Order: sequence, then structure tokens, then C-alpha cells
Amino acid sequence: MEHYDIAIIGLGPAGATLARTLAPHWRVLALDKKQREGEEGFQKPCGGLLAPDAQRSFIRSGINLPVHVLANPQIFSVKTFDLQSDVVCNYQRTYININRHTFDLWLKTLIPNSVDVRHDALCKRIEKNGDTYRIQFVDGGKTHEVSARYLVGADGANSLVRRTVYPQHSIRKYQAIQQWFTEKHARPFYSCIFDNDITDCYAWSMSKDGYFIFGGAFPMKEGRQRYGALKARMAARSFVFTEPVKEEKCIVLCPSRWRDFVCGRDNAFLIGEAAGFISASSLEGISYALDSAEILANIFNERHVTPNVAYWKGTGKLRRKLFTKVIKARILTSAWSRRLVMKSRIADVPLAYED
Repeated sequence: MEHYDIAIIGLGPAGATLARTLAPHWRVLALDKKQREGEEGFQKPCGGLLAPDAQRSFIRSGINLPVHVLANPQIFSVKTFDLQSDVVCNYQRTYININRHTFDLWLKTLIPNSVDVRHDALCKRIEKNGDTYRIQFVDGGKTHEVSARYLVGADGANSLVRRTVYPQHSIRKYQAIQQWFTEKHARPFYSCIFDNDITDCYAWSMSKDGYFIFGGAFPMKEGRQRYGALKARMAARSFVFTEPVKEEKCIVLCPSRWRDFVCGRDNAFLIGEAAGFISASSLEGISYALDSAEILANIFNERHVTPNVAYWKGTGKLRRKLFTKVIKARILTSAWSRRLVMKSRIADVPLAYED
């Protein structure tokens, strides 16, 4: 059985960043469901907007985004709809519009050759075996078993690593559904939609490379029906829906308590959404994936004697920031407090034209 120092499960932004930044003296295995290139295979359903915190992570690393990762157009405001009070506001935002799948594949190309990357590989089972972890995965149609001293879960909302390390842990989940349509709006735009009759989370839309994406996060039951109902309500508000080009679904976490954030134990670590590191107010997770991976890489590279303790302490600021997002989400998803905020017109940018 092959033995590795570190095994990383998942190569989204969190896992790919950790694999890229680990010192070369570590023997690292990285398993990823995505293929090496192309549009086939696993894709993460995501609107694909790079927030300022994520941009700062690339600044710290001295990395620039290649043009082929960017999507068109770049939009600088979000149109926010409150369907309960029938108020619409426009808020300035400095997101970068990206193609999420292309972005993920590009991040993998930055991983050094010293890392043993297995593409199109699925982790099936993880067991604690003394001081190591035994990992079973399928690669190229064959089942393999390896062992690793340290285990890192970068495998998202439905993390196998989290379920292995914290079998009793529960965190609020939603079903995220989004469809892609041919863009027919005269002016491309982003939107954020609140409708407490449909969901106690929120919905979104964005324009990207000639397509219009419409999606939302809904309770686990009746997600499909609720999506259809919201789509009908927005069609009555001038949203233009053609026949769907494709549909994407996934589970998305939405932390609501301090204990929802779990960092790992017993030489196992969780980064990104696997740790619950996702904004409850916007469901934005790329920023926290990059930040948590950077923190863990520094701890490994500095060879901390108690890396789990160091990682818990090192993510303290990040967890506190995410808890403020939990509080913000409670304000935004409450119909009466959201009405007060939006009726105040604070930070609203009045439009010089009418749709």
C-alpha cells in the first residue's frame, strides 16, 4: 500500500490552493472528481462571481487571472428585489464575472508536478487506522487503496471527510437549483431576489457569455416546485426565460450557528465549504476556500507539533467573520428588517434609465 504524508480529497478552489502552496518536501496525493480538461465530467453548479476577498487572495499570491477564465460582461451592480415589500434597489458591487468550471480547471494547472494528482477519481471510503488514514478510491475504473498521515477534506457541502470525522455533525442545507437560458435581456444584469413565501434563503440571476442564469437555494423538500413558482413570479417582473439550455443542482450549506464551523481533529482537516466556511448571507464560498487553504498550508509548511490546534486558532478570525454573515443573513431574510433596510435606500444607486 502506497503511503503519503498528506491526502487531499477534492480539488476545487480550496483543495487546489492547498496542493499548490504545500512545500515540495511533502508527499501529497490529491483526488478530484473533475477531469483534467474539457467540459465533460463533474462540474460545480455555481454562478461564478469572484468577490473582493477572493481577489485579495490572488493578490497575496502574486497570481493574475488569465483572460480565458473571465466571462462577459463585467457588471458593477446587483439589482436586489424584495418581493414582500415590492422594493427594488441597485447596489454597487466589484465582483469579477468568471466561468466557474474553466476557473477550477485553471487552478489545477497551477499545482506543481511534485503532487500526485488523480483526475476523474472518486473517493469511496475513509477509515482511521492507528496513526494513519486508509483511503479507498476509484481511478480509471480500478479501485485503489492508499494510506496517509494527514487527511484534508476539500470535498464541499456533502463532504465524505466531514461525515467520517464528525458522524453526528449536522448543518443547515439547501437544494440549489439553477438553469441556463439564452440571454434575451436588452441590458445584462446581476440580481439578488428575496421572497419569503418561496424560501427563507435567497435566489439570484446573472448574465454570462450570452447566457442568462437563474437560480436559487430552496428547502430540501419541494425544491423543484418552489423554483418553478419563483421563476413564474420573476417572469411577471420582466425576466425573460427561453427554453433551458441546461440545469444544475447541488447541495449548499448555510451555517446558522457558531458550532456549524468544524475544522477537523485527529490529523484530519476541513477546508472551504467542507468546514462550513461559506457566507450565510450570500452563499459565497470561494473567498473562504482560498483563505482556509492558505492558513492550513502555512501550518503544514511550518511543521506545527499540534497542527489541528494551530489550524483551529489560525481560522479564528475567518470563523468570526463568517459568524457576522450569519447575523447579516438573519436581517436580510427577515421580511420586516429587510423592508426597513431597503426602504431606507441606503447605498442604493438610482438608475438614470427605466427598464
